[in-house]
Amino acid sequence: MKISTKGEYALRMLIDLAEHQEDGFVPLKDIAKRQSISKKYLEQIVALLNNANFLITSRGSQGGYKLLRSLDEYTIGDVLRCAEGNLLNIDCINNSDFCNKSKDCATEIIWRGLNKVINEYLDSITLKDIIDKKHELFINDYVI
Repeated sequence: MKISTKGEYALRMLIDLAEHQEDGFVPLKDIAKRQSISKKYLEQIVALLNNANFLITSRGSQGGYKLLRSLDEYTIGDVLRCAEGNLLNIDCINNSDFCNKSKDCATEIIWRGLNKVINEYLDSITLKDIIDKKHELFINDYVI
């Protein structure tokens, strides 16, 4: 399993939108600046997220992006699968025609189990969980 920058940045973008949801539509340039990500690269990610119905888009001078659903409806698994496709890139579990030994392969059960664990774990975490945990960490982080 390898998460590319596309998956990482898609997640960072949605977390940024979650943190700024009270601001209304958030311009892409603001997200790019806060996250230190190229605006051009974020435009590619926005296209993926729009196609997956993750965002609401508004054009014009007050335009930008907002989350379409509530924070607890976005799982990290959904975001990463949107950006990356399959999370475990093993041909025998992603393409049953790949190997003629799949019926009696001793390792296939390992890969299917790992794929299940990865997906269940990432599907158990929502954007709300991340935002709540981040706020919890910052509330207890003070200096006198």
